[in-house]
Order: sequence, then C-alpha cells, then structure tokens
Amino acid sequence: MRALDRRAIAELGIAGSTLMENAGRGAAAEIRSFLAAHKRPLRGLGIVVVCGKGNNGGDGFVVARRLAGGGARVRVFLIGRAADVRGDAASKLARLVAARLRPVEVTDSGGIAGLKHALDASCALAVDALLGTGASGAPAGLVADAIARINESGLPVVALDLPSGLCADTGQAPGAVVGAALTTTFEGLKRGLLLPPGRDLAGEVRVVPIGLPAEETRQAASVFVLEPADIARHLPPRRRESHKGEFGHLLIVAGSVGKTGAAALAGRAAMRAGAGLVTIAAPRSQQPIVAALVVECMTEPLPETAAQTVGLAAKERLATLAAARGAVALGPGLGLDAETQALVRDLVRAVPAPMVIDADALTALAGHLDTLARAAGARCLTPHPGEMARMLGLSVGAVQADRIETARRFAAAHGAHVVLKGALSVISAPAGPTFLNPTGNPGMASGGTGDVLTGMVGALLARGLEPLGALCAATYLHGLAGDLAAREKGEEGLIAGDVIEAIPAAIREVQQDAPRD
Repeated sequence: MRALDRRAIAELGIAGSTLMENAGRGAAAEIRSFLAAHKRPLRGLGIVVVCGKGNNGGDGFVVARRLAGGGARVRVFLIGRAADVRGDAASKLARLVAARLRPVEVTDSGGIAGLKHALDASCALAVDALLGTGASGAPAGLVADAIARINESGLPVVALDLPSGLCADTGQAPGAVVGAALTTTFEGLKRGLLLPPGRDLAGEVRVVPIGLPAEETRQAASVFVLEPADIARHLPPRRRESHKGEFGHLLIVAGSVGKTGAAALAGRAAMRAGAGLVTIAAPRSQQPIVAALVVECMTEPLPETAAQTVGLAAKERLATLAAARGAVALGPGLGLDAETQALVRDLVRAVPAPMVIDADALTALAGHLDTLARAAGARCLTPHPGEMARMLGLSVGAVQADRIETARRFAAAHGAHVVLKGALSVISAPAGPTFLNPTGNPGMASGGTGDVLTGMVGALLARGLEPLGALCAATYLHGLAGDLAAREKGEEGLIAGDVIEAIPAAIREVQQDAPRD
C-alpha cells in the first residue's frame, strides 16, 4: 500500500491530500454505520480522536472534522506538537483548525492525564489515528502511553487503517497495541489484519476505497484471500453421462499398527471430495482392518516391517500402483520406523505422479529437504506449524511469527506447493501469488482432521487439478465443511468424521455461490 500511494502520487497524478481526504471521508461514513448498527445516533455523541504526527494522524484530522460536521461532540488530541506535523497531514490539520477544532497537544505526562480524563468523561467512542502502516517496532514514549489510556478506557475503539502498534505485515504486536472494535482499513486488506493475533485486535474490518485505480491495486497485490468463486471454478457441474473413470484414481499410502484410522479417514475424505476411485495401500497385517473401516475404497496389502509399518520391500509394488493412478497421498499414520521413513523419501523422489505429503511422511523429510528438489513430479505438503518447524529446524514460535513469509520461502526454496495449516491457513507455490484461507474454526483442532485434508487434496489432484488449485480448493472446502459441521453440532466435541460428512454440503454451497454467466 505504501508503494501504491507513492505511485499514485508520483506517476498517476493523484494528489496525496486527495487520497487522505477520501480515506477520512470513507472512515467517517463507516463510523456512522457502526454507530447506527449499535443504535447510537451521531448527533451529540462524545467522540475522542487521538492522532499522531504522521499520515495516519492526517486521516484522523479528516475523520474528526467530518464527524463534527455531522453533529458529534468531537475532541482531538495530538500526540506531539502541531508545528511538527508535515505534508498532507499539515494541510488537514489546518482545515481542522479552520473548522474550530483545535487539537490538544500532548507533550508530557500532564497531557496524557488530560487524554485519560477526556476518555473517561462522557465519551462514547475513541478513534485511533496514532500509527499507520509506516510505523515499525514497538510504540514508545507518549504514543505507548496514549495507547494504554485508550485501552484502559474500556470504550469501543475505531482504528484507522490498522490498530496502532500492530505490524501490518505479520499481525504481531511487539509492544503496546490498540484493541479495536472496528478497523477501517484503506483500499486493501493488510496481512496483519488477518493473521493472529492481529485479527482479534482489529475487531470487525471494513475496507474503505480511497480512489486508487482497481487495476493498480490488483497488480500490486501478491497475497489474496480465497472466496467461493475461486473454488467453484475447480468444481464444474458433472455431465449426466459422467463415469467414475473421469474423476481420477487416488492411491493412499497410509496406516500402521494402531493408526489404521488415519488411513481410513483419508480414504473416506477422498471419496467425499469426489474421487472416482480410491485405493489404500497399508501394511499387510493392517489391510483387513482398513478394508473394514472404509468399504467404498479398495485396499492393497504391502510388505511390512517388524513394527507392522510399510517396509522397503513395498517399493516396487508401490511404484507399479502409483503408475496406474492419477495421484498419490502419502503419510497418514505411516509411523516413524526408520525403514518406513527411508521408503517415504524414495517415493517422494521417484514417483512421477503428483503427490500430497503429510503427517509422518513430513517427518521423514526433516533433514532431507533436498529430496523435494529431486522429486519426479509435483509435491504438495500440508504441515501444521510443528511439522513445518521440524522440517526447517526452527521453533514453532518462529514459524508462527511470520506465517506467510515462512510458507512462501519454503515453497520457493524447495520447489514445492505448501499449505501451512492453522488459523488462516497459508497456501503458497514455488512462484506466483499466495492465498489465505478464511474458513475453519477451533473445533477442528482434533485428531484426524489433518488426515481428512490429505485425502481431499489427493482426490482433487487425482481429478486433474493443478497443485495450487487442488490445495486452495481442498483447504477452503475442508474449513467450510468444518464450519458447517460446527453450525450443526457446535465446536466442542467436533470430530474428523463430522467434517467428512459435511464435505458434500460444502461443495454444494460453493457451487451455489458461484457467479452465473
């Protein structure tokens, strides 16, 4: 957004003061709408607008002027001296003063005490216009004090562009940060408003256009939030004369003693995601159990280790099976036997078919990521943060601190497609855009839901979707199925089987929401 602003001013001939006025006008309109939704009329309402000295403060000056023009009782506090305000913000400050709304300059602890009093005295709403996207690091000094007073007031807060103290790129808060009820963000969503903890600190988020050409915004964006139309295009209605051979044959290599359920969950999910045929290859001793658990899938017994996991002797048979299938899913419940882990690496390297890799198969790649660079076909990885941390030799905290860039760097470095699972899963390819998935809920944090996603990705790969499309569609539908299941059963006690049973309804909902020509 900062680059877009610079380009708009320097190359497109749009004045910075015009962009600032548009931002403030749009934010003021959203504040009116927010108040109306809470049955609070603007006229006579006490509002405190807390501004910084930069452009975010300039947006706040416009908001204050327009809210006052609508009849609100507005007080403006400027953290710093008016003489230090520069550029477009200075012109908006001049207009504010001309409208007889001179800000209170806060330059010491006494000024902070005055702000606290104003927030406590017959004030119904606070507007945070302290720090925008140009800020970095933890707020300090009087700005940090002002943030503390805003939060302590207990008032509903509207943040302009993003809550002050929040990192626009990562969603992290290195120090004091405003907790908002509403964030009016300008022109486009910021990553930090979507990633935790930023998405909780931002409250409701509304995008306010500021007059930048839509094509410019689209070209500048590299991260996108998935929507139903993005998914529906991958799932066109079936022709009446369709047959099962048109919808792919998936090979799932999964299961070990005590973990046959993982194989069965992946198989059932693949069938619910529309695969025409599914074969589950499991250790010989466990194959009858898998066959009994999921009757719609074919099964294949494989040579096994003493630990009743798939053995290296299965390599040739698996190569033959994979050659006749459209895609392979590798990992659910395979176990951590050294021989099995070596087999996994051989399969990842040698199988030409597109492959989704999860669970124990991801563990086999830790310390052996060079295997991905030598893979004979497309590889889709579906790690949760712990698995990603293990593969990269990082802490989970380091992975979570910048989820988007972690996924992007991994995909680019290893030539793989990846979905970093979790709240707002991140989907990235070796090159091109990155996607964020908005579906899903905390009830899905239970054993087996990852195996469900593996089966769904495998099914869509087998149906012929390219890897990025398969990951996007499967991840979105997986989360939506979880949301539909939670709507019926609640989040507490939600299990993987509930998600599987809701997959057809999720597909139907996406197809119904698709725009018609």
